[in-house]
Amino acid sequence: MKLKSRVVALIAASALGASGYGLYHLGINKGKDMVGNNAVAAGPDPGAAMAAGHVDPASGKKVLYWHDPMVPGQKFDKPGKSPFMDMMLVPVYADGDGVQGQVAVSPRMQQDLGVRTAVVASTTMALHVKAAGDIAFNERHQAVVQARATSFIERLHVRATLDHVSQGQPLVDLYVPDWVAAQEEFLSLRRMQGTDLASLVDGARQRMRQVGMTDDQIGLVETSGKVQARITLTAPISGVMVELMAREGMTMMPGATLFRINGLSTVWANAEVPESQASLMRVGSAVEARSPALPGTVFKGKVQAILPDVNPSTRTRKARLELVNSTSDPSKLLVPGMFVSVDLSAPGESVLAVPTEAVIQTGTRTVVMLADGKGRFRPVDVQPGIESGGWTEIKSGLQAGQKVVVSGQFLVDSEANLKATTLRMEDAQPVAGVAGAEHLGEGKIEAVGKSSVTLSHGPISSMHWGAMTMDFGAPAPGLPPGLKPGQLVKFAFTMEQDGRPALTRIEPMDGPMATSAMENKP
Repeated sequence: MKLKSRVVALIAASALGASGYGLYHLGINKGKDMVGNNAVAAGPDPGAAMAAGHVDPASGKKVLYWHDPMVPGQKFDKPGKSPFMDMMLVPVYADGDGVQGQVAVSPRMQQDLGVRTAVVASTTMALHVKAAGDIAFNERHQAVVQARATSFIERLHVRATLDHVSQGQPLVDLYVPDWVAAQEEFLSLRRMQGTDLASLVDGARQRMRQVGMTDDQIGLVETSGKVQARITLTAPISGVMVELMAREGMTMMPGATLFRINGLSTVWANAEVPESQASLMRVGSAVEARSPALPGTVFKGKVQAILPDVNPSTRTRKARLELVNSTSDPSKLLVPGMFVSVDLSAPGESVLAVPTEAVIQTGTRTVVMLADGKGRFRPVDVQPGIESGGWTEIKSGLQAGQKVVVSGQFLVDSEANLKATTLRMEDAQPVAGVAGAEHLGEGKIEAVGKSSVTLSHGPISSMHWGAMTMDFGAPAPGLPPGLKPGQLVKFAFTMEQDGRPALTRIEPMDGPMATSAMENKP
């Protein structure tokens, strides 16, 4: 029988020997397909001389080590077949995917992900704040009309609150008995002759001032030479009557308030500015306000004060804006209670900025994806500043001229985080609790050895493994009898400290394993 096999082999070799060059390549190709390695007897092994630290001639990159992506905790200093499963070891390069947190994306994948980049630029970012508010009276443009002496109201010219009044308009006619006595004394002294009476006349004039008469009223008494027992009070400013405490026939005591008038030439807009943007507003900055009640009308003004008042419900801070009201047309007046939207724009300083869509807020960090222009990306922590017009200021973390991802960055960031996590797992020491965790699976026996079993298994969800063929170490008590290739089995295994999977249980598919391996199926 052995002799017959040798004869067949010699005949086959003679048939192929006619093309020795083709036989040599056939041997290499068969070696690659069957063994899964470049090491074959027909030719030299191009990777045999390569070791960790050497430069891979195929990629031109320095190789750090080789590993099995399915068992990343184990590192190898030479290429070859994985001892864990039926696949070749994968090199990890010093300037490629081995850099922590960095991920390489091919141009085609970038196109599929819709990756777009933008240049980090130094630009002048204008301050731009929008807020909503309501109109209120300008309390600095207010006048109070009071009775300066005991008087009687004989006639009232303004009879309702919120009536519009103009400066100089009559408000009320008063009869003031105290003024009659002071005026009579003054006029009597004026009629008397003698230069020594000048001081007495001046004293009588001062007493008229003490009872509440103004200089204009005293001048009227002097020029007319008649007692002015009745006086008409006029509006000191134009505006609306916000308080009216007088009625005809009333007796008013000295110091009693008759009228309170508020001007409308300027009004306040109390704007609610978000806490994060309150620092952008400056006292004296120009603002524009618009009201839906007055479409097409723009009211200009300035920031008068940033009030020390924060609304705990809306987390907004109140800003007091002074707006110039339109007095030419009463129908275009801003009145208290009216809603307005406020727009604040002011020139800013030159800052380093990126498009706002490039910034990723994680809750604890602010990250951008930095592109090196060669298909590699890595996340960079940045400190953001103000945001305006679709741009965000970057206070630290980037330099002008660098490129950041503005579209598809979330997918790239996820890939980079996954790569960083894998590298941290490779550098970390195995944890006993994790290594001892039991995983379940189902598969078919390919080969049975003394200390191992080769299984073609389905996905192992608890390990994030796909379907593959790999070797498992035998259980500690040994393999159960009756196992043979082609048999369907369900099994349980743990990962050893060296990264190798070891069976803890294995039995035929119809066996009484307590926990069903179907729980591991996705």
